Amino acid sequence: MTSPGRRSSTFTRLLRHGFTDPSAAERLLDGAELAPVRADPVLLEALGATADPDLALHGLVRLLEAQPDATARRELLDTLIASKPLRDRLLGVLGASEALADHLARHAGDWQALVTYEPRDLHRGVAEFEHGLAEATDPVSLRVAYRRCLLSIAARDVCGTIDVAETAAELADLATATLRAALALAEADAPEDAALCRLAVIAMGKCGGHELNYVSDVDVIFVGEAVDGADEARALRAATSLASHMMRICSETTVEGSIWPVDANLRPEGRNGPLVRTLSSHLAYYQRWAKTWEFQALLKARPVAGDAGLGAEYVAALQPLVWQAADRENFVPDVQKMRRRVVENIPVAEVDRQLKLGPGGLRDVEFAVQLLQLVHGRSDASLRSGTTLDALAALAAGGYVGRVDAAQLDEAYRFLRSMEHRIQLHRLRRTHLVPEDETDLRRLGRSLGLRTDPVAGLLRAWKRHASVVRRLHEKLFYRPLLDAVAQLAPGEARLSAEAARERLVALGYADPAAALRHLEALASGVTRKAAIQRTLLPVLLGWFADSADPDTGLLNFRKVSDALGKTPWYLRLLRDEGAAAENLARVLSAGRLAPDLLMRAPEAVALLGDGDAGGLAPRGRAQLEQEILAAVRRADGAVQAVTAARGVRRRELFRTAAADIVGSYGTDAHPVEADQGALVDRVGGAVSDLTAATLAGTLRAVVRDGWGDTLPTRFAVIGMGRFGGHELGYGSDADVLFVHEPRDGVDEREAADAANKVVSEMRRLLQVPSADPPLIVDADLRPEGKSGPLVRTLKSYEAYYRRWSLVWESHALLRAEFVAGDEDLGRRFIELVDPLRYPAGGLAEDAVREIRRLKARMEAERLPRGADPKLHAKLGPGGLSDVEWTVQLLQLRYGHREAGLRTTRTRRALAAAADAGLVPAESAGTLDEAWVLATRVRNAVMLVRGRAGDTFPTDPRELAAVGRYLGHGPGHAGDMLDEYRRTARRARTVVEELFYA
Repeated sequence: MTSPGRRSSTFTRLLRHGFTDPSAAERLLDGAELAPVRADPVLLEALGATADPDLALHGLVRLLEAQPDATARRELLDTLIASKPLRDRLLGVLGASEALADHLARHAGDWQALVTYEPRDLHRGVAEFEHGLAEATDPVSLRVAYRRCLLSIAARDVCGTIDVAETAAELADLATATLRAALALAEADAPEDAALCRLAVIAMGKCGGHELNYVSDVDVIFVGEAVDGADEARALRAATSLASHMMRICSETTVEGSIWPVDANLRPEGRNGPLVRTLSSHLAYYQRWAKTWEFQALLKARPVAGDAGLGAEYVAALQPLVWQAADRENFVPDVQKMRRRVVENIPVAEVDRQLKLGPGGLRDVEFAVQLLQLVHGRSDASLRSGTTLDALAALAAGGYVGRVDAAQLDEAYRFLRSMEHRIQLHRLRRTHLVPEDETDLRRLGRSLGLRTDPVAGLLRAWKRHASVVRRLHEKLFYRPLLDAVAQLAPGEARLSAEAARERLVALGYADPAAALRHLEALASGVTRKAAIQRTLLPVLLGWFADSADPDTGLLNFRKVSDALGKTPWYLRLLRDEGAAAENLARVLSAGRLAPDLLMRAPEAVALLGDGDAGGLAPRGRAQLEQEILAAVRRADGAVQAVTAARGVRRRELFRTAAADIVGSYGTDAHPVEADQGALVDRVGGAVSDLTAATLAGTLRAVVRDGWGDTLPTRFAVIGMGRFGGHELGYGSDADVLFVHEPRDGVDEREAADAANKVVSEMRRLLQVPSADPPLIVDADLRPEGKSGPLVRTLKSYEAYYRRWSLVWESHALLRAEFVAGDEDLGRRFIELVDPLRYPAGGLAEDAVREIRRLKARMEAERLPRGADPKLHAKLGPGGLSDVEWTVQLLQLRYGHREAGLRTTRTRRALAAAADAGLVPAESAGTLDEAWVLATRVRNAVMLVRGRAGDTFPTDPRELAAVGRYLGHGPGHAGDMLDEYRRTARRARTVVEELFYA
């Protein structure tokens, strides 16, 4: 007897053998069921070798209790002690699977299925499983027989007799045998239906690929034909009835549970399509309507049950179409988009626990392998395997994937699949989530051979393998392209020139020969620059492929690299700062404007980093003005000063454009900006502030160069139009008015001459041809338009507005805002025009009619000839002009009484009108949405084409790039145009209600 406070030797031995609850285990071992073998050390050793000794012991006691009599119990115990193969198998299963322990407790004799230990038992196939299911006569007995067969697979799996790939193959073979048995039961129940039709069952997904999980939907497609002489419609109804019955036999829950769901949603038209189609109907659908992912799914199509001849005809007819899929437009982006969509749909709480769908998960490997198969399987039949690991091995053997990369990926995939198998085996539930409970993690780790510290060891191994997959799944596709041109791995098979060309075309490169030349220039050599670029290029190529113009992205990267490649900070930036490389790839492949700005001063690439020295956040006006004025002070003369100011403007335009592109495309570090209005406001504010600061610096430079510190007249620049409204786009002119006021004692003519010289010189210097983009200063909104003087005194403005002002000028003055020069003079000008733009008592009816007439005239006269009005972002129905004139009419009519309307900014005025009840909230939302979209279209056109435009491009690549900026994936330019028309049409309806009513 053990003295109080001391543990028994059995308790200690149990702890040493891995039991977590030794007290409970000791009680079970002392029970009557195990009395005959209690002292036998073999039993304890065998239990300690299982994944969960406590669970194994508990399951063994339950199995003994379930035996019908003492003789049966004795037989089980004797066999258990005498036969090591049975001991390892039975206890291994009991320690890994609670669900199979439940099955054994219900069917106490099924342990006998584990006694057999012959060479043919090591690798069972369809024939052996069909034999094991042969006695099933109904759905219940089929489930029992299925679990008995599953028991044998699990036993050999947990003992290591078969590896993970063999386990998956056997599970697929068992599924094949089960589908055949279920179909036989369905046919036996309806022989008249079976007599009318030929029905073939095509396995898809993991079952078709011979790599099934323990618990998984079994994906199938059904093909039916009428037997000779039968009516086709009637035969298809019979085939559908048989198929439905077969699915129910497998899927429905009985007293023995269910087998697994049979899922036919991969069929043409999915759930909306007929369950069974003829072969000709299948063929017609895939030739005309099928999407890229449907051809990808057909990679794994395999006839498994029913009419074998019809199944073979199906595969023979459709396989040629599979290998043409890579020729489809946007093939690779379509596949990549589908992969992204899978990741995006994972609940946030599950992302870090997902073995299958998360980043670095099983699906990453499968997608990458299937993509390569579809690209190169056209010309290489050795790649046409439905099994992931076999296909990966074939890709490596053919040089389509590096051997080291393939080996690492193979190892990671096997480990992740093993985890998935053992997680599902525990309760035979369909899940791909790594458990959180420590007991479950301990069992899982021990089941994979991690015994010293199973939880920590498991988590380390999982993260390591997931990291390998994350690193390689993109590299797998792009790295061989570098090997092909740079000959990095002597003696290893590499891509042929034709295979490299195929891959680049599939990625969306229009000129694969040029792309290969760029890759060779970037990746060849033994310099530090080449080594770093070889590391970066596989990832960069993926980002370029995600754009509308991969060719331009790669060419621009080569240009930047040629300019900066010998600069240590550039290579360090791309290598070490996580966001910089992806930001650069996005910017270089998004269109012409940003790369053009960057090429003029490549050192601006530093702005793309995520360190303290970089950053894409816009700088405020005060900060910009301070920098520009400091540069002006240091300059020698006005020309040099304005050149410096324009250089700052170029750099800041690049910063703004890059931030806009990154916010619109999204990156790993920063998802797509959800608030499109915020993006528009950010661009408008940044460009407007930059323009104001540039004008302030130019004014200071011109004055200093001609008059020293003091101009003979006070001088102010008033922003108008989009400039005054803080809504400038990348290609906008700066609309302004110039106002001056002679200083005390200065002759008015002298003052006027000085003011005119300042205006003339400012405009000239800002447009001098140079590497920096010009800033066009437009003063056409001045009194009397182009016929009037460029600059007036404040008194002259006052006299003109008092006597001659027209309603269009009041309308234009709604946007007037001081932007540069003498602040006091600017303030007094704004005070002068406030009564004009916010007239006391509102706008007279004749003035309202005049505004409407002007708007109608502008619509009729200013729209370019040949332009589609419905797609003109500025002047078309529901475009910028519609929204702005509607808002501005409200400002003219009600600005005197509603303070919120007294703003130069369209969106703020619209929100104020809604708050004041002048516009229904829903209508205001419609107008705001249309204005934001139209503004983004104009910004997109400028970013993509490098020149301003108000209509969508006609070039397909440029149109696709605009679509990408606006959030529409490859191949969806038509959806973008439809969305624009729909948004503009709704806005036009509101405009007609508010503006013309």
